[in-house]
Amino acid sequence: REGSSATRSGSARKMPIDVKWLRTYQGGDPERVRESQRRRFAKVELVDEVIAADEQWRESVNAVDRLKAAKNAQQKKITALKKAKEEVPASMIEELKGFDAKVGEAEAKVGPQAELVRKLLTRIGNIVDDSVPVSKDEEKDNEVVSTWGSPGPQAARSHHELLYMIGGYEPERGARIAGHRAYFLTDVGVLLNQAVINYGMTFLRARQYTVVQPPFFMNKDVMAGVAQLEEFDEALYHVSGGGSDDNEKYLIATSEQPICAFHKGEWLQEQDLPKRYGGISTCFRKESGAHGRDTWGIFRVHQFEKVEQFCITVGDEEASRAMHEEMRQIAEEFIQSFGFPYHVVSIVSGELNNAAVKKYDLEAWFPYQQQYRELVSCSNCTDYQSRAMEIRCGQKKMGDKEKRYVHMLNSTLCACGRTICCLLENNQTPTGVNVPPVLQPFLGGLTFLPFVREMDGTPFKPPQPAAGPDDPAAALAAKIVDQGDKVRTLKAEKAPAEEVTQAVDTLKALKAQYERETGSEYLAPGQKPSKKKKTAPKDDTKPPKKDDHTTKPPKKDGHDAKQPKKGDHKPAATPPQPPKEETPKEKLPDPAKKKNGGGNLLDS
Repeated sequence: REGSSATRSGSARKMPIDVKWLRTYQGGDPERVRESQRRRFAKVELVDEVIAADEQWRESVNAVDRLKAAKNAQQKKITALKKAKEEVPASMIEELKGFDAKVGEAEAKVGPQAELVRKLLTRIGNIVDDSVPVSKDEEKDNEVVSTWGSPGPQAARSHHELLYMIGGYEPERGARIAGHRAYFLTDVGVLLNQAVINYGMTFLRARQYTVVQPPFFMNKDVMAGVAQLEEFDEALYHVSGGGSDDNEKYLIATSEQPICAFHKGEWLQEQDLPKRYGGISTCFRKESGAHGRDTWGIFRVHQFEKVEQFCITVGDEEASRAMHEEMRQIAEEFIQSFGFPYHVVSIVSGELNNAAVKKYDLEAWFPYQQQYRELVSCSNCTDYQSRAMEIRCGQKKMGDKEKRYVHMLNSTLCACGRTICCLLENNQTPTGVNVPPVLQPFLGGLTFLPFVREMDGTPFKPPQPAAGPDDPAAALAAKIVDQGDKVRTLKAEKAPAEEVTQAVDTLKALKAQYERETGSEYLAPGQKPSKKKKTAPKDDTKPPKKDDHTTKPPKKDGHDAKQPKKGDHKPAATPPQPPKEETPKEKLPDPAKKKNGGGNLLDS
C-alpha cells in the first residue's frame, strides 16, 4: 500500500525517523521509540498519537482502494451485460457514476492525513544512543570524557575589555547601527577573525576535508527539513524577496544547514564515502532564548563567522560512531594547537536536539570567568536529516526490505568569535595579548597585540613597576610620575607661576637624578629617546680647584670687581651646579602664557 498513488499524492516522504519503526506489522518496535522519548524527557504520548494517525491514514488508503475495487466490479457487470446484448439498468449506470465522486472524496482525505502523520513524526526525536547519560540537568550530569591542560589562575581582564583595549572592536557604534549584540570589528580584530578562519581552513584541508562556502540563506521548504520547528522562532531570521511564497527564505544559523542539503535527492555510492566537508560561513542567530546572557563582547552575538565539520558516512551505526569520534579528535587537536585548557563532555539526553543521537561539547577554560565555556559542539545525527533530504546510499538490492539512507554528522571546528574570546583571556599580559604561534603566519608574523587604549577610550598607560626595597630605580620612577601629575594639576588649576616653576624644577631634578643613577634618561610611556649624544656625567664630588670658588666682593654698581678674560670659564661665586648635559632640555613655562596652560612639560 505504501506504493499507491494515494500515498504519493500526500506528503508521506521526508520523515525524519522511519514510520516503520512504529508499525509492528512491519517488524517495528514502538516501545524502543517510547523509551528514547523518556530518555529525552519528551512527550512519550506522541508515539501513540503517530500510531493512531498512521492507522487512520492506512484506513483512508484502504477506503480508496475498496471504492476503486467496487467501481471496477460494477464496470465489469455493466460490460458483461453489454456483451450479452442485454439491457443495462439505469440504476447501475447511476451507481457507476456515483463511484467517481466517492473515490474523489475518499482520496481528498488521504493527503491531509499523510501530512498529519509527517508533522507528528517530526516532533519525535532520533533514537538516543545507549551511551548517553540520562538526565535533563546538564550543569550536574554531563559526563566528562576527556581533559587537556590545567586551568589557569584568575586573569586580570575579561575578553571584551581585552578586545576593546587592543583596538579590535567597537560595540557602542555597532549597537547604534544594528541594535543589541551588534558590533564593528576593527583593525587587529578583523585580522584575528580572518586568521582564525584561514587557519581553520588550512587545518581541515590537511585532514582530507573539502572546503565549502555555502549560500547564507535557504528556501523555507528546505530549511524546514533540517531545522526544528522551535528554531524558526528562537534562532532563525526570516527574509523575503517579495512576491510569491517561493521567495520566502531564512538566513542560516550554521553552515551545517545548507551543507546538509548539498546532496539533496541524490544516491551516493558506498565507494565514494565518507565525504568530509569544511563549511566556512557567516552565521545569523536571533538568540531569543538567551536574553540577558553573555551581553558583553562577541561571545554570544547575532552575526559571527564559523568553520564547521560536516561528514557523510554509509548508513551504518558503527561507521557513523567511528566518524563521530574522529571528528571530536580533530576538534580537540585544533583547540590544543592554541594551548587552551579544556574538557569534553557527553551531553545529557534531555538536552539533545531532535536530530542528534549523541553530542559532545568541548568547553575551554576562560581564566577571567574561572569557568569552562562551550567552543565546540559535535553531533551524530545518523539518518535523521538524510531522510528529510532524501539522500540515499548505494542501490537497493534484491532481498533488501528498505532503502538505505546515509548518516550525517556535524561538529564545530571553531566559532571564530568565541575562539578569539578564549585566546584573549588565555594570552593576556599587563600590556597586551600574545599571539599563539599557530596564528602568527596568518597575521603577517605579528607576535604581540599591544593595548592602545584604556576602557574609557584614553591612550593606554602601561603600569609602572611596583617600587620595592631592592628596586630604587622603580621607586624613583614612581616619584617622577607623581611629580608629573602634580605639575599637570597645578597647571590645570592655574596655580601661581612661581608654584608651577618650583614644581617643574623638582620634576627636572628627579629626572636628572634618575639619569645619574641608572645611566639612561627617564622615558614616559610612549616617549621616544632623545637624539642628543650621551656623555658621562661629571663627578660633582671632586673638590673644586683652589681658585674656583675665590671671588671678590661685587662693586656697588653690581659688577664684579674683576671681569673675566675672554675664554675664562670660571664659574661665579655660587655653589657647584650639575653640568648642563645632566639636565634634560625642557622649556620652563612662561608666566605670561599661564592662561594657556604654560609650557609643554615632558609627560610622566
